[in-house]
Amino acid sequence: MSTQINKTTPNTTITRDLRDLDKKTDNLYESIVIISKRANQIAVDVKEELNGKLAEFATTNDNLEEVFENREQIEISKHYERLPKPSLVSIDEFLHDKVYFRNPTKEKDGE
Repeated sequence: MSTQINKTTPNTTITRDLRDLDKKTDNLYESIVIISKRANQIAVDVKEELNGKLAEFATTNDNLEEVFENREQIEISKHYERLPKPSLVSIDEFLHDKVYFRNPTKEKDGE
């Protein structure tokens, strides 16, 4: 699952109206669970992507005394540090209906 981070996602935390979060589920806690699970998915995807890019620069030299810092590695790391946090991205996706979710217990009760 490839995660594209939206450029309009704020990079800092902002105050949210809790009523906006529970509109879709009618339950604030259920909304928070959905957001947190999506944030975990995003974090795993971004971490795998970062590790894949940094693995290209890995050396097989086992000398602990010499640590070479590659400028490209530093630039890649700085780029990922500047990205919005996964929780901010998941909240933005949830509020803009970009997250699919379902509750099997509610579906069972409705039958």
